[in-house]
Amino acid sequence: MNLVTGATGHIGNVLVRKLLAAGQSVRVLIFPGEDTLPLQDMLLEMVTGDVLDPLSLRKAMQGVKRVFHLAGLISILPGRSRIVHRVNVEGTKNIIAEARQAGVERLIYTSSIHAIHRAPQGIQIDEQLPFDPENTTGEYDRSKAEASLAVLEAVREGLDSVILCPTGVIGPNDYRRSELGQLILDCVDLKTQFYVDGAYDFVDVRDVAEGIMKAAEKGRSGETYILSGERLTVRRIIDILWDLTGRRFARIYIPFSLARFAARFTPLLYLHRKVKPRFTSYSLETLRSNADISHAKATAELGYHPRRLLETITDTVEWFRKNRRLLPSSKSA
Repeated sequence: MNLVTGATGHIGNVLVRKLLAAGQSVRVLIFPGEDTLPLQDMLLEMVTGDVLDPLSLRKAMQGVKRVFHLAGLISILPGRSRIVHRVNVEGTKNIIAEARQAGVERLIYTSSIHAIHRAPQGIQIDEQLPFDPENTTGEYDRSKAEASLAVLEAVREGLDSVILCPTGVIGPNDYRRSELGQLILDCVDLKTQFYVDGAYDFVDVRDVAEGIMKAAEKGRSGETYILSGERLTVRRIIDILWDLTGRRFARIYIPFSLARFAARFTPLLYLHRKVKPRFTSYSLETLRSNADISHAKATAELGYHPRRLLETITDTVEWFRKNRRLLPSSKSA
């Protein structure tokens, strides 16, 4: 039996699909009141629980051989966040403790590329760089780094575990609309696109899920594997969408200095109106950061081979077109 936390998330629901397609039994941990639309009509077992509630985890892990831990909170807003830290760090430590208690054979933890020290331009980012719990960029980065270090400490104490670090995830089955997913949907809906100079490494969610499954089978305990894809500029992504949609939406270039100035106020917009900002200091910093990210280790040891992003974006546009009616309206700015 496999237990998957964060199963309704983007990577989570795709991972569950692939586990089921491989003939494996799956149990998912569902937060009380959580929308389970991404798991609709799947033959799996749902248990209600919370990573901050050890007793619920204890029940969920009964009879489980492998735990795929993906549950966490993502934040691109600046400053400290107690809830992000609690869920991502304390929640992971609870998973570790209960996995030990239950005699789980292997814990597969999905961290993030942002948990790794951000190297300057000119240095290739790979698994030799350390996790950075003192990262000044954002609480998400710090919390994922601290959680990853907790997993490595558990390995030293005898737990069999591997860590995966995906880059910017994109692809179909994006029910909650990731940052890039929202951009794609906005283009499908012909909304005006404001963009800045910048680029990052993006990877297909299906390849990430495959990489996680391969790590569960082949990954060496205590090792970290980066799951990266292809570096694309924001302008290139929008140009691809311009061609794919076959319909015309306005494209407006924003100077980086102006976007950085606007980013000072977007957190207030989100807090007061719950409008999801397009530009934040975090997202802008990411687009200007070093995106020379290697997946050579995952390729050599796991047989990981990500596809080209033109295929990914094409499939994502098609998925949004087919499933647009299932998605709630969004507020973005």
